[in-house]
Amino acid sequence: MSDGMLQGYRKSIDNIDAALVHLLAERFKVTQAVGRYKATSGLPAADPGREERQIARLRHLAEEAELDPEFTEKFLRFIIDEVIRHHARHQQQLHG
Repeated sequence: MSDGMLQGYRKSIDNIDAALVHLLAERFKVTQAVGRYKATSGLPAADPGREERQIARLRHLAEEAELDPEFTEKFLRFIIDEVIRHHARHQQQLHG
């Protein structure tokens, strides 16, 4: 492919994708620490009130950024579900 403009766009997309992966990795490191804390403190794996507040906050941010809030919510719910799964696993490991 010899189209320099297209290659430039793709390079930018590749850089953004790499940043997203690194940000998600950092986020999951923190949420895993939260999961361990919840497990040792006897707290439930899920916090529906917090989840709803986060979704509302991020939907608002998406609208401000001209990003589809429905997509943003689906993406966040996917992440939240994975975090809860990790938290539940921590609790099972700790409490059998």
